[in-house]
Amino acid sequence: MTRTPDVLTFGESMASFRSAGPLAAGGDLSMQLAGAESNVAIALARLGHRSAWVGRVAGDELGEYVLRRLRGEGVDIDHVVRDAERPTGLMFLEQRTADLTRVQYHRVGSAGSALSIDDLRDPVSKGTGILHITGITPALSERARQATLWAAETASAAGIPVCLDVNYRARLWSRDEARSVLAPLASYASIVVASHDELDLVGPAGADEAAVVADLRRRGVETVLVKLGSAGAHAHTRDGVQHAEALAVTAVDTVGAGDAFAAGYLSGRLDGLGAAECLRRAVTLGAFAVSTRGDWEGLPRRDELSLLDGHETGNTIR
Repeated sequence: MTRTPDVLTFGESMASFRSAGPLAAGGDLSMQLAGAESNVAIALARLGHRSAWVGRVAGDELGEYVLRRLRGEGVDIDHVVRDAERPTGLMFLEQRTADLTRVQYHRVGSAGSALSIDDLRDPVSKGTGILHITGITPALSERARQATLWAAETASAAGIPVCLDVNYRARLWSRDEARSVLAPLASYASIVVASHDELDLVGPAGADEAAVVADLRRRGVETVLVKLGSAGAHAHTRDGVQHAEALAVTAVDTVGAGDAFAAGYLSGRLDGLGAAECLRRAVTLGAFAVSTRGDWEGLPRRDELSLLDGHETGNTIR
């Protein structure tokens, strides 16, 4: 990809191994690509936007697998670093019951956790329409944390809109540790995306939605997207509050739905849509994600966006 990307994102992409039953019982595992930021990049590429993903991948076969999947989906990976010393991060998902999926990570000391400021200097300096970051990357290591803060500050200073998806992962860090990093990080963002139970990580502790939004707006955030599960989502902008109902779909796999939601909103923004239309596209992509298996495999192409027209209320988007 030679042109400036519409959206640049960075983080760790892993090899994800899925089991249809308890891992302890053995059985077949299927391998897929997983990673919040690469999920967003793929979703945007499928909708015809120019997306770029930056990260470190191992120099092994699993690292090559990650790159092949991203390249095959049309994501720019020109600035990805191959790390010959560290392994590819792994994620294991087991369908423990019909309603419960459990996740295990093996990513300590991985190539992705070694992401550095130097890895991001060139792609960030070349510019992008939007820089998308998540609260997962700074949780991986101190080095990745400094890289995330540097990228957000540098992009903001250059006038590049920054989108922060809080994406809290309790297996990676505590809420107090996350709050100490994500609250100041949000000050560089133009867009903040959070589930209702994540708002206290970027705003005053114990504050309600309105108070957190007011605090973020005071710090320069233009848009705050709040995911409300089966109650839909809110978009707080300068023009007020927009609400969109969740779509009525049969949920089979909620992994990646929040990433799809964020990508849908960014896609609408890139297309010049109003806040209500952007939010509608966000909940539409979230519905595609929960109603198909995999992190991103069931996400729509642009000509498929209307497939869920007529669905009004429904399942949780997280």
